[in-house]
Parts: sequence; C-alpha cells; structure tokens
Amino acid sequence: MVYNPIKVDLKKLRASVSKAASKSGWGETLWFATSVTDAGQQATRRAVRQGVAMVIVAGGDGTVRAVAEALRDSEIPLAIVPSGTGNLLARNLQLPLSSIDESTAIAFGGEDRAIDLGVVSVTGANGDTDDHVFLVMAGLGVDAEMIAATNPDLKKQVGWLAYIDAGMRVFPKAVPFRIRYSLAGRPDRSAHISTILIANCGLLPGNLQFLPKAQVDDGILDIAVLKPKGVLGWLKIWRRVGWENGVLRRTKTGRKLIEVTEETNERTMTTLQSADIRITVEGPQPFEIDGDEFGLARALFLRADPQALIVRVSAA
Repeated sequence: MVYNPIKVDLKKLRASVSKAASKSGWGETLWFATSVTDAGQQATRRAVRQGVAMVIVAGGDGTVRAVAEALRDSEIPLAIVPSGTGNLLARNLQLPLSSIDESTAIAFGGEDRAIDLGVVSVTGANGDTDDHVFLVMAGLGVDAEMIAATNPDLKKQVGWLAYIDAGMRVFPKAVPFRIRYSLAGRPDRSAHISTILIANCGLLPGNLQFLPKAQVDDGILDIAVLKPKGVLGWLKIWRRVGWENGVLRRTKTGRKLIEVTEETNERTMTTLQSADIRITVEGPQPFEIDGDEFGLARALFLRADPQALIVRVSAA
C-alpha cells in the first residue's frame, strides 16, 4: 500500500484494506507513505524488491503517476483508491471515485487489465533531458500555465472547478507560440498554437470528453493542437468539447451535425493520432504532466508504451 498521508484518512484506509484483504484470503499488507522527497517511485520500488503481488495506491493523480512509473513493465498489478482532485485515470477506467470500500474491494476482488503508458523525454530550458511517464495527458503551453495558476486553497475547497477559475484568468492573456512537430518520423510540420495536448485517454473532470476517440489500450497517442483566436476561439473549443463531444456525439443525428462543422472546428482545434510525436519549440514553454507542472520545455519526444501497466478494474 503506497499512500499520500496528506490526501487520505489513514485509519479508514487501514480498516478497509484489512477487511477486503481478509475477505479475499490475502496475506500481509506492507505500508509505505509518500513524502516531500519521494512522490511514490522509491516506495514502490522498495515494495517490489520485497516481492509484493500487487501495489495499491491511495492519493492524487501525481501519486498514481509516480507509482505507475515505478511499476512500468513489472507485470505487478496496480490498484487505485482515488484520493485527489481530478482522479483522472480512475475516471477513464470507470472506477469508483468516492468510496474507499468499493475501491479496496476491486483491488482484492477485481480483475487485471493491461493498459498503455505515455512516455515523454523532456528537454528543459537548460538543455538537460529527463524521462517521465504519463497516464492521461501531457500539455505544453497555456494548458500548463493554467495548471501553474490554479489557486491551491480554492482547489481544496471546490476541487477541479478551481481549474476553470485559473483558465478564465490565463486564457485571455495567452500568447501563441510556434512549434515544429513530426508524427512517427514523418516530415516536420509547423504550427502557431496556444497549446498542444498529448493524451493516452481523453476523459477530463466534469465528464468532459476532450478526445472521445482516445483509448487507454490502443497503442496510440491522441493529440490536440489548439489554435484559438481570442476569446471567441476559446468559446468554440469549449463548445466542441462540452456540447459536441459531450452531447451531440451520443446520437446518429448529432454525429452528422458534427461532420458539417468539422472543417470550421479544425481551424481552432486540430486532432491527430500517432504512436509518437516529436516537438521542438521556438522558445521554452511551460509543460505539465497529468495535472502537475514540470517547468519549461524546449523539446519533447512523446511515445506510447503499449500494455506497459497492469491495473485492477471491476470484474466483468
């Protein structure tokens, strides 16, 4: 059990884990707390060295991402007790978001599912390159600025709605920048953008289907290149994500209406798919991974790592 002590009620978590483990005939549970110096990677590696059969993670998206990074290609299943603001991977896997007991029941009584990981090599402003994994989405540009501008106190009070407050402050002031990008080694393309998002799966808080074609186990990254012009452009993107993807796409008639407006939509938001993408930036831009800021980036290489993580999901 790898848990973030700031995010969880440890007494309730211990009781729930003990009950579910006993009911399913599991043995001893080892407990590891994250810390300021260890987001979860080191704790998970210590657990793996001790021969654990499963790792349960309780925390926010950052903790889940850290544990998944350490479990990559290990074939040791990861179970999730969502305890954060966005709980993005749990949402995309349709896991329970607010019940510790339901989550631990799935951990000990669910089934394994292999999913992809996103892997990103980030070259920072100082020229150093680091590798990270992402579970849901990585973003360059105004998306990362919004993450950095989110008020932590407001986030504690209203959860993911705090991102809307940050977006309203950041988006009108966004300054477009130029990138060059290449999909799967093909010739470079140039774009003048506000942000580019690279996704392993596409559901966001508020049940927003940002990239409805994205699948967590298809070996493909889904990419959104956002090029809005002014406030009206951002409103068009919001309409596409909230209305078209969330409502119209559910019906045959609605999907036909989307096809009619597709060319206009592409002017503000271009969607692409590729197993990998290489990006170079005209000048360093803020970068985020699964809702956490990762400083400035001047070059990125992002790729899908198919079936690299085993997760516990509800039994069919």
